[in-house]
Amino acid sequence: MDPVQEQLDAYNARDVDRFLACYAPDVVMEDGEGRVQSRGVDEARPRYAALFARNPDLRCELMSRIRVGRFVVDEERVTGAGPEPIHAVAIYRVEGDRIAHVRFLR
Repeated sequence: MDPVQEQLDAYNARDVDRFLACYAPDVVMEDGEGRVQSRGVDEARPRYAALFARNPDLRCELMSRIRVGRFVVDEERVTGAGPEPIHAVAIYRVEGDRIAHVRFLR
């Protein structure tokens, strides 16, 4: 399983359990400035459950993907979370078969 692709597919299905199963239990999620948004899947769960529940048309389109060793960089276009599309970049660090760290740039 490719956890980065699987979490993207789960995000588009708005399936919070499947989405979070792609992340290490102690994953750290940060914004572009390095500010921690959540530590661990238990802390991330309410945020993503609410995001998926309030945005039934939420969709993330992969624009490009670069893999360098255990790092994956995705350029994304997110729609359905507001009036305008969001241009974003996600930088994932994969350890084993799970995402251990992610930084979201937007």
